[in-house]
Amino acid sequence: MAHAQSEQGVAIPLASSATTVRTVNSKTSSTHRSKGNWLYIIAVPVLLIMILPYVYLLFQSFAPWDQVNKAFFPNALTLRSYQWILSGGGYTSLPLVNALLNSFLVTIVDSISVVVIGAVVGYALSILDFRGKRFINSFILFQMFYPAIILLVPTFLIIRFAGLYNTYWAMIIPKLVSLWAIFMYTSFFRSTPLELIEAARLDGANNFSIIFRIMIPMARSISTIIFLFVFMERWTELMWDIIVVKEPTRQTLNVLLSSMFGPYGAYPGPLYAAAALLTFPILLLFILFSRNFVNGVQLVLR
Repeated sequence: MAHAQSEQGVAIPLASSATTVRTVNSKTSSTHRSKGNWLYIIAVPVLLIMILPYVYLLFQSFAPWDQVNKAFFPNALTLRSYQWILSGGGYTSLPLVNALLNSFLVTIVDSISVVVIGAVVGYALSILDFRGKRFINSFILFQMFYPAIILLVPTFLIIRFAGLYNTYWAMIIPKLVSLWAIFMYTSFFRSTPLELIEAARLDGANNFSIIFRIMIPMARSISTIIFLFVFMERWTELMWDIIVVKEPTRQTLNVLLSSMFGPYGAYPGPLYAAAALLTFPILLLFILFSRNFVNGVQLVLR
């Protein structure tokens, strides 16, 4: 049998040590498999609890009206609820397609603006040196914990005095900036090596070139998280849009659908269909950008 000589001159059988290593590796892999099994056992029920309401909503949206909320899986499926929605719920004058375009317009403009402005301000607060920087950072943190509902009336009065009431700008401008996005970018950019920025400046890049060519691409995962959350929040906005826009041709899909269901409380099927239609764009975005979303969450949790 082959032996290995230790530092003290004691002979150690190689076969015995190899067997010991294999035993330790086997125990380690068994432990990892056991932990993985427990994670699956916990994750699957949690996932089902989260998904079941959406599955129920989807099936009820296709259920015949006399079977809605009678069973989880209806006996038959029909498109009647969706036809009712797309036909305007009996209101031939309701511009549903126009409302859908309005929703996409204000949501995309606000989502892109939050990402761009958040990255620019985050870069300034994390990389640049200027007077009042500490005060601005403290003010942003304070405002993040300030109830937004308190600013509802002052914001509305400013919009009205500026002559923006009942316009697209009334819906867009108050959502152009997100303090949460600025805070996220500031925290992420602080971990950027200063040598990288100095090298870019030596190559002749100014601050805006550094932001859009280096910083934002480097923060792609964080940008994806911010874009998705802002898109979801803006897409589902209802109260503010009801307050500032009364013209039907400028209303978003949420506002128009809510006006349809005022006198139709006895028809929950179309309500489920409307909820499914409003959920679909958000679900599609999460599917398309799921990898970047997961990477961004991992960066945030580090």
